[in-house]
Amino acid sequence: MMRMLIAGFALALAGACTPSTDFEEAPVSQGVAAPTPQDVTLRIGADQAGQTINVAVNQRFAIELVGVPTAGYVWTPAQVPAFVTRAGEATGNTTPAQSQPGFVGGNHWEVLMFSATEAGTGEIVIEQRRPWETNEPANDSFRVTIVAQ
Repeated sequence: MMRMLIAGFALALAGACTPSTDFEEAPVSQGVAAPTPQDVTLRIGADQAGQTINVAVNQRFAIELVGVPTAGYVWTPAQVPAFVTRAGEATGNTTPAQSQPGFVGGNHWEVLMFSATEAGTGEIVIEQRRPWETNEPANDSFRVTIVAQ
C-alpha cells in the first residue's frame, strides 16, 4: 500500500513539472504585460514565430515568450546571426496571482533583448530546454528572421 502511495505521489509530481503547451494563449488571457523595458522599441511575440522582422541598425528589440522556468525550462538562444548581439533580459509574472504571498510555480515571461550592430539578414532560433538536460531535444523552439537595415 505504501509503495502505491509513493508511486502515485511521484507520478503527480512528474505531471506538475511538465510544461504547458499553450504558451501563445497565456499572455493574452492572463493580462500581465511582459516586463520589457520602455527603451525597447520593437517587441516580438510568440504569435510572430516564423515571420521576417525588419529592424534598424542599433535598434534594441525584444523577443517576449512565456516559459516554465519554475520547472527548469528556460528559453535560450540557440542561433543568433553574427550582426546581432544580446542586449539584456528580463523575467516576470504572467498573472496577478503570482505576486501574492505563497504562490508557487506557473508560467512566467522570459524576455530576451537584442540589437543589430550592422545591416544583415539572419535567423534567430530560441529553444526552450532544461540547461542540465544536455542530451535531450528542445521542448519547444521559436524562430524569426531578422532583417537589419
